[in-house]
Amino acid sequence: MKSDDPRRCITAAEAAEQDGGLQQSVAHNVALARRWLDAFNARDLDGLLSLYADDCEHTSPKIRLRHPATGGKISGHAALRAWWKDAFDRLPSLRYEFVSLTADENAALLEYVRHVDGEPPMPIAEVFEGRDGRIARSRVYHG
Repeated sequence: MKSDDPRRCITAAEAAEQDGGLQQSVAHNVALARRWLDAFNARDLDGLLSLYADDCEHTSPKIRLRHPATGGKISGHAALRAWWKDAFDRLPSLRYEFVSLTADENAALLEYVRHVDGEPPMPIAEVFEGRDGRIARSRVYHG
């Protein structure tokens, strides 16, 4: 078979090379989600924004609740900055407690518990989809 035939079996060396690239992508997505959680809990707006692509999109039920006209989605750094600054200002005790993290080469899924004084803890799952080493889309899920 020709080397470009899709039915061709790959060599062990080729498999290791492909898997190594996959492992690096997965490790990058894990690290990206961990840096996100650290930056959020440090209330580091610039650090958070540095993790996102310029044309990023973020969806959340909380955005839909507070800003119904958005449909729960905001786009771009300016909108993210305004959203998080408002949350940090309104909720001085807001913090996220790590629960679990899983990732593949395209995205990371971070589970955490939202804590705010005077409110019951809220379990949350957030998906971070990557592009070119940064977060292109993030989606929040909670009940």
